[in-house]
Amino acid sequence: MGCECGQRHMEAVLKNVSCTVQLLAVAAHSGVVNEWDEQTVTRAFHWARYCEHIYNRFHGNPVIRGVLEKQLQLTNHSLKEALPEYNAVSFLDLGRCQDLLLLCLLNNSALPISIMKMLFETKASGDCTSSDYEDVRGLCNQIIQCKSACTVLRPLLGTQHCWCSVGADAEVQGEMLMERLGSVLSQSSDPHLAEDFLSPVLQEFEVAVEHLCPVIAAALLTTDSAAQTASQDFLLDWLQSRSGMLQHMCTALPSKVLADLAERHQKFRDAFCKLLKKWASEMEYRVTEGEWVHAATNSAVSFQKMTEHYLTLFEACPSLRTEIEDELNAQRIADGDFDVRGLSVWGDILLALRK
Repeated sequence: MGCECGQRHMEAVLKNVSCTVQLLAVAAHSGVVNEWDEQTVTRAFHWARYCEHIYNRFHGNPVIRGVLEKQLQLTNHSLKEALPEYNAVSFLDLGRCQDLLLLCLLNNSALPISIMKMLFETKASGDCTSSDYEDVRGLCNQIIQCKSACTVLRPLLGTQHCWCSVGADAEVQGEMLMERLGSVLSQSSDPHLAEDFLSPVLQEFEVAVEHLCPVIAAALLTTDSAAQTASQDFLLDWLQSRSGMLQHMCTALPSKVLADLAERHQKFRDAFCKLLKKWASEMEYRVTEGEWVHAATNSAVSFQKMTEHYLTLFEACPSLRTEIEDELNAQRIADGDFDVRGLSVWGDILLALRK
């Protein structure tokens, strides 16, 4: 009875997440938005907050996270077929679903002027009037304040826009991290001083490690300069010395962000490719499920996610494709040169990459 109840609850969660992703697509691409009123927008943000709650609750549970990712893949596929301009929603995106919904609405020309005014509304600090829509009023005004600060600081920091991929908060924190780390490194050639600064700062984030990964990515994606290059090299060395953190970062961040990091930094590219090979070597084929799974029972790594990483990496670094495919083929031959699915993980990765 308990299992049936749990299954029904999980089915409801999957349905709600799928419906919310469809809602994002409607908000971004449909003229139906022209008929939305304040109550409709409030309900939409309610479901966006629901998805953020689901993300916060299950991002550390590899089994449930895997189920949710499969549902997202199915929903994304069907939406992409119906709307070629649709941008897929990843599991990480669920953690900032309200931000995505707001961007979708603002980019939709069908959004009514009444809703636009509500989102840009400025309320007096002493206004405590109760309203059903109070939680969504003035959202854009809050973002403008943050964005204005970023716009003022960006020329001073010499950074480019990367917040759409990692989040505005992560970008600001990443820029601050690089600025402070650069200052420490410029004061002394002793790497221990920078280590003493970096370790406690990042340990503060490690209590919420899912937030640490986008911050590190944002720091590494800031525009190159002499000072920032030194800071990024130091951060990359720190990251490589902590294989657990690197592995968590590569499972938590979207493939596109990882590919951008690989394109920008040779050190990250080498470490990422090495990690992908390590994951592949740890896969085992389960006949009952008809798919490759990671040997670790609590792993968030899947065969499909691994091949997605490879494909996105090839798009960012085309020169890697031949080299990596030759290595995979050599491993396949070493396994017995079989072309039958399920006998060699290396052969099956090759098949997936060449589809």
